[in-house]
Amino acid sequence: MPNAKVLSEKQAIVESLSEKLKNAAAGVIVDYKGITVAEDTALRKDCRENQVEYAVIKNTMLRRAFNNVGLEALDDQLNGTTSLAIASDPVAPARVIADYAKKLGDGKFEIKGGFMDGKVIDMATINSLASIPALPVLQAQVLGTMLAPITGLAVVLKQIAEKQGAPAGEAAAEAPAAE
Repeated sequence: MPNAKVLSEKQAIVESLSEKLKNAAAGVIVDYKGITVAEDTALRKDCRENQVEYAVIKNTMLRRAFNNVGLEALDDQLNGTTSLAIASDPVAPARVIADYAKKLGDGKFEIKGGFMDGKVIDMATINSLASIPALPVLQAQVLGTMLAPITGLAVVLKQIAEKQGAPAGEAAAEAPAAE
């Protein structure tokens, strides 16, 4: 039987982990067996860059934390080597971990399961979340879509100016007046 000090430390870890799980928008459980130190270091760097918290956690502690927050359905996934990736962004953990799993291949790094907004999600949902681009990419795509008509207008005005032989700036100023 562990002494009281060790037991209280473990209980504090489980409580801290339970709090993190409650505050996380999403998380992914991973089987990480067979990855090298260099691969693990690269993964942790990618996680930090995407504000994803990644840690290797003992199955018993993770099971207790999952039970504390109502994610008992993930208990079956807690065997073997287990790590957890969580974030306040609901897409980031799935995207980062799935990209890394594809990069490594060969079953070295496999997603076991996941959760989002306090509910267990299946592998299809994790894969669909992983296919969503990062927020800056989505913002750039929307901005590009909004700027496309303006860019098209500028190109047309420039072509009209070149055909008329006037400098592009003068034709752009005259074009609205001609209509």
